[in-house]
Amino acid sequence: MQKSSRRTKAERNAIAITLSVAFLFILAAIALGLWHTAEIRNIVSRQFNEEQLVVARHVAGLVERELGFLEKELKLISREIAPRALRSEGGRPMLSDPESMQPIMQKSLARVVESGVQKIMLIEAGETNQKAYHYIYDDQWTSSAGEFSFLPDPGELLPDRVWFSSPLADSSRLNLFMATPLPAPQMGLVVFDINISWFLNPFAKGIQSGKTGYAWIISEDGHFLYHPKTEFIGRDAFNVRKEEDPRLSFHTINFIQKEKMLKGLEGTGSYESGWHRGVTGHVEKLIAFTPIRLEGHYPRTWSIAVVAPISEIEGLVEDARSRQLLLQILLLMAVVSAACAVLFLEKRWSRYLEIEVKDRTQALMRSEEKYRSLVESAEDFIFTVEKNGDFYSLNPFTAGFFGEKPSDYIGMPLSSLFPEPAAKKIHALVQRVFRHGKSIRDIVDLPGKRGRTWINANFMPLKDKKGDVSTVLCIARDITEQKNLESRLINAEKLASMGTLAAGVAHEINNPLSVILGFSDLLIRSADPESQDFEDLKTIERQGLHCKQIVENLLSFARHGEETSETTDLNKCIREVVKIVKHTLDMNEIELDMRLSKPLSAVTGDFRQLQQVFLNLINNAVAAMPDGGILGISARQEEAGNGVVVTFSDTGTGISEADINRIFDPFYTTKPEGEGTGLGLFVSYGIISRYGGSIACESHTGETSGRQGTTFTITLKSVPERKGNVENTDH
Repeated sequence: MQKSSRRTKAERNAIAITLSVAFLFILAAIALGLWHTAEIRNIVSRQFNEEQLVVARHVAGLVERELGFLEKELKLISREIAPRALRSEGGRPMLSDPESMQPIMQKSLARVVESGVQKIMLIEAGETNQKAYHYIYDDQWTSSAGEFSFLPDPGELLPDRVWFSSPLADSSRLNLFMATPLPAPQMGLVVFDINISWFLNPFAKGIQSGKTGYAWIISEDGHFLYHPKTEFIGRDAFNVRKEEDPRLSFHTINFIQKEKMLKGLEGTGSYESGWHRGVTGHVEKLIAFTPIRLEGHYPRTWSIAVVAPISEIEGLVEDARSRQLLLQILLLMAVVSAACAVLFLEKRWSRYLEIEVKDRTQALMRSEEKYRSLVESAEDFIFTVEKNGDFYSLNPFTAGFFGEKPSDYIGMPLSSLFPEPAAKKIHALVQRVFRHGKSIRDIVDLPGKRGRTWINANFMPLKDKKGDVSTVLCIARDITEQKNLESRLINAEKLASMGTLAAGVAHEINNPLSVILGFSDLLIRSADPESQDFEDLKTIERQGLHCKQIVENLLSFARHGEETSETTDLNKCIREVVKIVKHTLDMNEIELDMRLSKPLSAVTGDFRQLQQVFLNLINNAVAAMPDGGILGISARQEEAGNGVVVTFSDTGTGISEADINRIFDPFYTTKPEGEGTGLGLFVSYGIISRYGGSIACESHTGETSGRQGTTFTITLKSVPERKGNVENTDH
């Protein structure tokens, strides 16, 4: 008995010693592995950053070389036009006939337009109301007068030297101006107007460091000149990041920009960011930067940075991790070998426990796998809510619909993910389920950047062992397409009924209208053309003819089912309409973006009636953009080849949700009284329907989605199918 007791005590001591040694070995292996991995990571990070610095230097050299090319071209123009540019007025040299310089300017523009130069200007020296001549590619030139305060005084510049402006931003682009004086400085300046995005994109857009790294460029005053996120361009680099993610301080990158990049220094480092290539969250990035020097009359310095996530180098340290893993395995094998003698004594008991744990673990894994495959792979909104209105769980589809991750919202209120109106409605439904313990089904509206989304949600109680509701499960399906289809069917039925009604009303009005016009004609013939009666009768006749035109428009809508064999060249039709409205677009400062596929199949429809439809849509777009904007016109062949799709889009004020379902109603207009009859879209709908086509409208006012503008999409039947390339016509 005493011997057995001593053996048991010795075994316990052996177990304790073995476990202690094993623990020390494991700690040593972990510490060594962590140190080794950290060292390898630091070395590879430095090498990676040095490679990024080489890329940054290369791009900076290309940009400086391109600027040098533009400087030479600017000086060359100054020397070429100087002999023919001089004339005298009041004893002061002046610029002579600017039109005679057009060939020189066009030849120069042909050489520099691919470098981002969108305009060449000649500025005539003067204290006020300076005269400027603008030369644009494609044999165009204009003149204007004004004060160009952003340009230097020609007398302050040295001959044969170039002056660079700070980047100047307007409503749609970022510009850089280069200027040099004419050989007689008191005459004026030759100026390049450079679109910075056109200039920098060829150099910076294709930069890729690692798998997802990219480049960005800032000016001497800290504004982004190029960035893959186009909304950053032209904005203050110190503020825009804070506005994008106010949770981060960005102290490190702000220090690098202010104390190094803006001072023209070169170097490498790392910083913390809140996003990368569309992925949000904490991202640590490596950065390499170098200056871009603008060696002009007053030197300026830009800076280019090449950045990439530190995670990009994980593949480079994979070998080091493998060696670390091998070392740990060897250490653990030594520990296991030392512990085998002790574990042998507990083998039977351990085997029993292992089998029991394995069976239960496998059962649990099967249950969890089944739940995961059903819930996490479902393309439905599935989430559970606690009584206080916080998320208890949610599947990836629910969070992914808003571009988020499920783990970020566990324990957070409904309003942290759903828009405020939807969150309030869901919270109220959840509370009803908690109170009554019964399921509830309802439709919830989710406004967002992608537009309005409708979901059919079923809220079900989940009860605990006592029968009390512990959480509420919501399973919801997206029914937006179904709702939109219902709306379109209702609208189509309404318009069909209106067409029938319009036909009946038009025929009833035509009879008395014909009598009025007939008797008016008889009275006009017998009246004295110089009398007041004659003028009154002519007024009656004009108004009667106007009513007749309205009736014919109503009838044209009602005859939408008639077949026609007429065919039209759609590209020609659109181009002729554009010629008619070109002056109107220019007067209203509206930019035209026209994209016509070439060639297109001929479409079924009358040439002039289709022009009437297109002209009406363009006029509506112009009215929606009183302060200017962009009008987009495109035509393309459907993928199936059975039709042609034409779109008219604008960046105007948009159509409210209350009005958009009535825009095709007769006599309905959103324009002020006296500015529209309300028949334009009504008649257009009738014309397109008559030729077997369709017309649809999508509009945003900027109140919910953040987008603004209206797009009309017309689909017409085509006569044999042809496919082609895209012809971009941008006016």
